[in-house]
Amino acid sequence: MSAPAKHMLRSAAEAVALLAPLAALLTCAYLQIEQSGLLTLLVGCAALAVFFCGFEAGKPALRQIMPTATLGALAAAGRILFAPIPDFKPVSAICIIAGAVFGKHSGFMVGALAALCSNFFFGQGPWTPWQMYAWGLVGYVAGVLANNGVFALSERLGAHGPSLGTVVLLCYGFLSGLGYGFILNSWYIVAFLVPVTWQGALAAYLAGLPLDLVHSVATVIFLSALYLPWKRKLERIKRKYALR
Repeated sequence: MSAPAKHMLRSAAEAVALLAPLAALLTCAYLQIEQSGLLTLLVGCAALAVFFCGFEAGKPALRQIMPTATLGALAAAGRILFAPIPDFKPVSAICIIAGAVFGKHSGFMVGALAALCSNFFFGQGPWTPWQMYAWGLVGYVAGVLANNGVFALSERLGAHGPSLGTVVLLCYGFLSGLGYGFILNSWYIVAFLVPVTWQGALAAYLAGLPLDLVHSVATVIFLSALYLPWKRKLERIKRKYALR
């Protein structure tokens, strides 16, 4: 198979893997399918397998893997370090930084690895694949936005205001926390709320909203503190070792 054909096939598989878990949640909720928790869990695991296999199929060199593994470990350690403060965690911010510097695939892998590794401390369960998917999605979308120059917009808001790129970055960080919570809450509703009703779903979303807002604010704080210094250092490593 030619290189362009492989690239198209990989892109198509990624698109399906990104959308399939959300589509499965929506379908199960709408059709009130029995064993929805198990079905959506299998779809989520299959989506993760597609991304892990795709990353491996790219045959990354060790020097390409090391930054991703290191950032994943740092994100996991940061989550454990801030465990006493519910939902105040640096994971989403580190996923965004990884995606912005090393690309969407690295961003996804950092998020997935951070959730998997940190849950050896917090506890593994059927929620783990959904945390891996949700944080992976945060890093993946950040990589797509950075690749299109969204975070690098230099126009300033006012004479001494922040750049437009910085504002977009922080807005995305805030929304990513809400998005992560939306995915996990949606899985909870589909898996454990029987039957699924709009009243029950609304109650579940509202119950999780305070913690999701804490997560969003934490992501903005960590991005404000870490994005520029970490990005400079990681870009230097990227140039030095000719990383993709």
